[in-house]
Amino acid sequence: MALVNLYSDTQTRPTSAMRKAMAEAEVGDEQRFEDPQVTALCERVAALLGFEAAVFLPSGTMCNEIAFRLHVRPGGDEVILHRMSHPIIAEAGGPAAFAGAMLHPLDTPFGMFTGDDVRGVLRRAGDRYAPRSRLVSVEQTTNFGGGRVWPLSQLRDVVSVASEAGLRLHMDGARLMNAVVASGVPAAEMTQGFDTAWLDFTKGLGAPLGACLAGSAELIEEAWRYKQMIGGAMRQAGIVAAGALYALDHHVDRLAEDHANAATLARGIAELGLAVDEVETNIVFFSCEDAPAVCAGLEEREVRMGPVGPQRVRAVTHLDVSAEGVQRALDALELLVRR
Repeated sequence: MALVNLYSDTQTRPTSAMRKAMAEAEVGDEQRFEDPQVTALCERVAALLGFEAAVFLPSGTMCNEIAFRLHVRPGGDEVILHRMSHPIIAEAGGPAAFAGAMLHPLDTPFGMFTGDDVRGVLRRAGDRYAPRSRLVSVEQTTNFGGGRVWPLSQLRDVVSVASEAGLRLHMDGARLMNAVVASGVPAAEMTQGFDTAWLDFTKGLGAPLGACLAGSAELIEEAWRYKQMIGGAMRQAGIVAAGALYALDHHVDRLAEDHANAATLARGIAELGLAVDEVETNIVFFSCEDAPAVCAGLEEREVRMGPVGPQRVRAVTHLDVSAEGVQRALDALELLVRR
C-alpha cells in the first residue's frame, strides 16, 4: 500500500507530464542568460508578482537569505518578523550568519501581525544604543500559523507603517499561490508596496527544485552577486526551470483541491474528538495527548504526519494526496484514537 505522505507539501513528486517537459527542455548557460527556460520563468514570475525582474534560485531559503542581505546592512540592522516564521525556525541561523541581521520576533496570532504591532517595536531613530529597524518580513501563507492567508487590508496596513518609518519590506511567498487561490486576490496585489518577494515551485506547485526572487532590476542585479557568492549559477538550469513553468501552467488552479482535502481532513479529525485549528488552505494542525506516539502509530499504517511539539501534529495536503488518501489517513487516526 502506497504511503499517504502528509508530512509536508515539499514531498510532492514531479508528474509524468512535468518530467516530459523537463526532459524535452531547450537549455543553455543560465549565467550568460542563454537558457530560454530560465529567462522565460524569471520574466513570468516578475510579471506575476508585479516587479521589474527576478532571479531563479535553488530554494526558497536561499531567496530569503539573499533578500535579507540585500536589505540589511551587517552590523546591527534589525528585521521585524513573526516568531514562528521560516527565517527564524528553519534557516540554521542564516540571517545572522549571511546578513549580519538581528531578528525582532513578534509573537502574534496565526503568524500574522498588524501595522500597530510593527509600530510598537520600531527603534527610535538616531538611538546609537539600539539596533536600526530596517526590514519587515511577512510569510504568505503562514506556515506554523496554520496556513492562514494575510488579508489584503492587513498587508496594506503593515506596508503603510513600514514605509512611513523608512523600512524595507520582504514577502516570503513559499505558499503565495495557495493564498491567491484561496482568496481570489492576484499575487501582484498582495506584493504591492514590497521591495522583494519570491515564489516557490517545490511545495504545492509540485516541481522538484527552485524558487524565484523578484524585485527591482537594481536589486536583482545585486542578488545575482550574492547568488554567485553562495553557490554560483546553475548552468543548464532549464531542465528544472521547465518543471517550474509547467507547474505555473498546470498546477495553480488545482491547489483548490488541496484546500478541499485539508478541510475534509480537519472535519474528520474534529469528529474524532480532537481539537483542530481552523483551516484556510492546505495546512492542518491538531492537538493530541502524545504527538510523537500518534505520528509513529500512523507511520506503521502507511500514513505520515509531522509532530511539531509534544501535543501538536501538522498535516499538509498536496497533489500527491488524493481524497482517498485523506480518508485512509482518517481511518488510521481513528484506529489510534479508539485504541
